[in-house]
Amino acid sequence: MKNITIYTGPRCNYCEAAKRLLTRNNAQYNEIDIGKVEGAMEEMISKANGKRTIPQIFFDDLHIGGYDEVRALEKENKLQDLLK
Repeated sequence: MKNITIYTGPRCNYCEAAKRLLTRNNAQYNEIDIGKVEGAMEEMISKANGKRTIPQIFFDDLHIGGYDEVRALEKENKLQDLLK
């Protein structure tokens, strides 16, 4: 199983949807709330090649993107292969 990291923020509906999607696919993840962890926003922006929106999702070192991208992978039946 991949090491999944999801950067989230307060009152973020897309973040909650992304976490539900990952849970639905039996994926365990490490959540980093950029509003609570000092330096997390800068770290996320750096790792996500300048993207500032949340959520930002990573499988190991692979940047997946946000909720829309992970949902598209699920719809295309590609998510489970990436989770292995």
